[in-house]
Amino acid sequence: MTAPIYAIGDLHGQTAEFDRALSLIEQDGGRDARIVFLGDYVDRGPDSKGLLDRLIAGRDAGRNWVTLLGNHDRMFAWFLQDEPRHDPHLLVGYHWLHERLGGAETLRSYGVEFEDRTRLQDVHRAALAAVPTAHKAFLRDLVRMHQTSELAFVHAGIRPGVSLSAQAEDDLVWIRQSFHACETPHPKLIVHGHTVVNRPTHYGNRINLDSGAGYGRQPGVAVFEGRDCWLLTEAGRVPLRP
Repeated sequence: MTAPIYAIGDLHGQTAEFDRALSLIEQDGGRDARIVFLGDYVDRGPDSKGLLDRLIAGRDAGRNWVTLLGNHDRMFAWFLQDEPRHDPHLLVGYHWLHERLGGAETLRSYGVEFEDRTRLQDVHRAALAAVPTAHKAFLRDLVRMHQTSELAFVHAGIRPGVSLSAQAEDDLVWIRQSFHACETPHPKLIVHGHTVVNRPTHYGNRINLDSGAGYGRQPGVAVFEGRDCWLLTEAGRVPLRP
């Protein structure tokens, strides 16, 4: 029998949803099973610091957790470099501290507040002082992809037609249109988040578990046995099929 593996969609600083997801997994009997977090732990929600604290504590306690890199996690990590690094994938005029991206909420969770006309160098200096070294190291060490014999877990998706071993990091954390438009089978069933949908959805060749925690909704929580998938709810497992 295939050992179950669990996945949790984007959490975006929502510690209550983190706790709820783990509770659902424990109710399903999966506390000691592998759990894959699909990235985007920071931004938009109220407690990015608290969420990273929980993930680091779980890792240090030996929990069987895989933490993937999301685009928001990378933007935060890049801001914390010695010289803040801007993600070139963003639209012209956008940056990590833009109101639509949620970086200001992340810094606020560390006690860093700033006014509109504050210089970036001053915000950066305050952030470097406020964010613990353990958090910076955790962000640097996030995994790009996790695979089983039948599944590939990534944050955003993959580039169709490119082998899993040759995928570019930019695609793994940012891709949308070309991945979503592909209806042919991938080398494995792709499990991802990144793009908000009304409810977790199985598209045949991929499963999207980002149901909007960044906007106050509940993230998708799923269990896999081979390629078979169930959503976890307070009432138990619900099959998720194409």
